[in-house]
Amino acid sequence: MRTTLNLNNDLLAKAKAFAAREHLTLTRLIEEGLALRLRQAAKASESSRPLPLPVHHGRGGLTPAVADARSNRQLLDAADGLNRP
Repeated sequence: MRTTLNLNNDLLAKAKAFAAREHLTLTRLIEEGLALRLRQAAKASESSRPLPLPVHHGRGGLTPAVADARSNRQLLDAADGLNRP
């Protein structure tokens, strides 16, 4: 497919020189560069997906020492092993 691109003159000159050194056409160099960039973006997108977290479906709950789950003091004391019934 034919298309028109507006490129910075310095960038175009560097791209042409690089393509010549690598024995590539400018079209092929641009195609490879776009393909590389798109692959990198796809990998970044895959790695930014949230990881599934394990869910515990077992029984349990608060220890008997914690009468009010909204009480930080009771929760911390229970975690430290204080105020055991």
